[in-house]
Amino acid sequence: MDSIVGDQVNDLEGFRGSIDEILTRVHKIEKQLVEVEQFCNVQVNNSKGCSVVKEKGGEKHLVGTKKPPQDSSRTETAAAKRMQELMRQFSTILRQITQHKWAWPFLDPVDVEGLGLHDYYEVIDKPMDFSTIKSKMEAKDGSGYKNVQEIYADVRLIFKNAMKYNNEKHDVHVMAKTLLEKFEEKWLQLLPKVAEEEKRQLEEEAQAQQDMQLSQETSYANMARDLGIELSEIDMHLKSLKEMAIQKFRKLSTREKKMLGIALVKLSPEKVDRALEIVAENNPSFQSTVAQVDLDFEAQSNYTSWKLKVFVKDALEVQGNISGVVAVNHNDNSDDKKNNFKRKREFCDSYAKTNVKRTRKLSTL
Repeated sequence: MDSIVGDQVNDLEGFRGSIDEILTRVHKIEKQLVEVEQFCNVQVNNSKGCSVVKEKGGEKHLVGTKKPPQDSSRTETAAAKRMQELMRQFSTILRQITQHKWAWPFLDPVDVEGLGLHDYYEVIDKPMDFSTIKSKMEAKDGSGYKNVQEIYADVRLIFKNAMKYNNEKHDVHVMAKTLLEKFEEKWLQLLPKVAEEEKRQLEEEAQAQQDMQLSQETSYANMARDLGIELSEIDMHLKSLKEMAIQKFRKLSTREKKMLGIALVKLSPEKVDRALEIVAENNPSFQSTVAQVDLDFEAQSNYTSWKLKVFVKDALEVQGNISGVVAVNHNDNSDDKKNNFKRKREFCDSYAKTNVKRTRKLSTL
């Protein structure tokens, strides 16, 4: 007896462990589903929608996408080389300007204190000179120029500051205006290449954004697919656990079988059909489709009896007609309970005889 109890305890612990494992997986799936849902909601709000992802040649791609995802590292390398070439050509222009005989006032920062220019910082918001530009062009810490347009703006700022602070007749103003005109002429020669590079960068950025979108949608599509598979596995596992639990349950008592028979006649015709199918699943010789069915509970296996009990209880709950007939308190033998069950049985017997909506006649032995 002790060994039987010990086996039951072990079985219970095993089932409990399996259920805990399933709950953990379900909680994880819930979080991932929320993540997928949030991603799709963002796409819908952005008028993008969750694009359909299909497999082609073992790779993922968006339906309607003309270009395959580009190699980002290769693209960045090519862009860096083109920018270096533009910088080289721009450096040539700078060298020509800084070597001009009138460039010397602009090579280094303005000596505000030495020249007594006490109002300089009140007039000039952002001082600039060629030595500062050179240092920024050679910077390796990320503080340097990102493109040629930024250098162009700073060179113009050098001359604009000089023209702003000095009146038109001042030598420095004239020198700055002359060098600015020469610089603009040379810049116009380089401008088409700069404009072409800017256009190319915009296209590559758009492509990179599309590639990232594709990568995200592929990732979430795979996640959704895997979640569907995992949910199916969990469903199968739960069904397996349910069947194992039913098989290990104790045998129904004679009284419980009688009460189950009473409960059966309260089912709707569709549910009665399903109940008979459950019996037929493990009884090949049982004819569940004949007009009159005789169901002998004593002849049913423990597994079939418990499966019927669980099904009938659930079905009555759905029908909103649960009356406690199936959920019997196995340890209560009081006279009041017996009389109560007797009244319920008599009511159900009368119900079964007068129910003209039954599609077949069901009698329990």
